[in-house]
Amino acid sequence: MNDTPGRASPGSAPSEGQGADVPRPSEPVDGNVPTSNGPSAQPPAGQWFPPTAPPPSAGWGGQQGPGWGQPPAAAKPGTIPLRPLGVGEILGGAFAAMRTRWRTVVGIGLTVAVPAQVATILVERFLLPAPEPIDPDASGMEILRQAADSAQAQAFGYLPSLAISLVAVLISTAMLAVVVSRSVLGRPVTLSEAWAEARGRLPRLLGLALLLLLLSTAALAVGLLPGLLVGNAAGAGLALLGVLAGYAASIWLLVRFSLAFPALILERQSIAAAMRRSAKLVKDAWWRTFGALALTVLVTLLVALVVALFISVPLGVITVISEGGATDPALTSGASDLGWPFLIVSGIGGVIISTVTYALLAGVVVLLYVDQRIRREALDLELGRAAGLPGYGTDD
Repeated sequence: MNDTPGRASPGSAPSEGQGADVPRPSEPVDGNVPTSNGPSAQPPAGQWFPPTAPPPSAGWGGQQGPGWGQPPAAAKPGTIPLRPLGVGEILGGAFAAMRTRWRTVVGIGLTVAVPAQVATILVERFLLPAPEPIDPDASGMEILRQAADSAQAQAFGYLPSLAISLVAVLISTAMLAVVVSRSVLGRPVTLSEAWAEARGRLPRLLGLALLLLLLSTAALAVGLLPGLLVGNAAGAGLALLGVLAGYAASIWLLVRFSLAFPALILERQSIAAAMRRSAKLVKDAWWRTFGALALTVLVTLLVALVVALFISVPLGVITVISEGGATDPALTSGASDLGWPFLIVSGIGGVIISTVTYALLAGVVVLLYVDQRIRREALDLELGRAAGLPGYGTDD
């Protein structure tokens, strides 16, 4: 069975659990792996990027101790062992990819996050409207109306910044997916190579992101619509329930199609084919995928909080005080009232946070994709052959 039009999909059918009973090599890797330059060393056609350098001749670290209910030994040419992974191993593999390929990861952060932060700073400094004043002497309904108008103006004002962030996230995700996929095989990748592989996928990646955003918004709108049509106190309660149901539907959709991003980038799928691929890979593994993504979001929020507490906030406070002012403008005024030093310091913190969080999120999503393909398609056998590991056979 072939889920990629015009390309061979490794390991039989991808969606019904085939590959779980495929025999794997039982011999642990001894650390001296011969280099193979023949067809068996190449990745599956259309499913993985071709290597940019021959695999190293030693240091694969194939011995893997027991833990997480996994086999005691598995080949490990790169950042993960070639077997089904636990959630902790997926998260650890994402950190390992960041650590071993830190130069490329930092390079992506500097070339993508810095221009995005500069553009965001310029938008915040010159384009964001000042917050609408709220009259404290107004009636209750008038205060609510003024607050709603102010919130609406601020929301529309932040749309340019959100658009800039979306583009930065997509570019980073595409390039980091290349970095993480190569790290699985233990192969290096430069910044220029990652960009060369990723740039052709960016239009479809943007289309996929906008489509998922549209589906999520539609789910929220459908949930809210009945309450709005009723229009009384009962309608308010119905609207609240509808919003909750809409959020639940949005989360279900986003998790179901979360693996479409690596499928689109690594398999060079179309948008529709990548979404079908993700749906098949996530089938019967929705809660596991949701748990891994939720844990990753919590970790990234913790990282962002640590960076903010120990870098951005102290430097921002020092910057504001050194200007002879107080921190009140940063807390009570619009972004247009903030000085350049404060915005620049905030931008530096944003670059650090973006570099770490983008890499972590992209790494986890790619490794979730790899793990599901190992479980359903025996992708570990293809990766072992691509890495030139002994005991993984050769392509006929």
